[in-house]
Amino acid sequence: MDRTQKRDFVAGLAQVFAETSMVVVTRNQGLTVAEATDLRRRMRTAGVTFKVTKNRLAVRALEGTAFAGLAPLLTGPTALAWAKDPVAVAKAAVDYGKANEKLVIVGGALGARTLDEAGVRALAALPSLDQLRAGLVGMISTPATRIAGVLAAPAGQVARVLGAYARKHEMAEAA
Repeated sequence: MDRTQKRDFVAGLAQVFAETSMVVVTRNQGLTVAEATDLRRRMRTAGVTFKVTKNRLAVRALEGTAFAGLAPLLTGPTALAWAKDPVAVAKAAVDYGKANEKLVIVGGALGARTLDEAGVRALAALPSLDQLRAGLVGMISTPATRIAGVLAAPAGQVARVLGAYARKHEMAEAA
């Protein structure tokens, strides 16, 4: 890379760090090309970006962002994973790390808070943002469904009584 490419790379990475909420630092030494491709595919499916970066350039991109605390973690062969949904990043990295021990989670950052490996694993154990939203909608809609059922029950009973009365009256006329 020449200087302009490096400058553009650092600026692009700094822009990513300004827009994301969670970054996970991994050590991916020993991954084969097939394993790395599978890892990137799984990350992309989860809505996560996974990129192997030069540590020196990544440290420059981290300067002045909320993720500046990640700089000490960037030693050796590292890669960064990020997304707007913090649980998705942690879950994707931890799940792949369970399947392939060559991917080691070094740590991460949730905004300005730096997390160690245990913190990233704890975050991965939480339900995703979409699961939380679905649960919240379910809790909100359940009382409305019950209210509708309670209100509909008397109306249904009235309709059945009127129907029975009408049938009784029709039978009386027919006789």
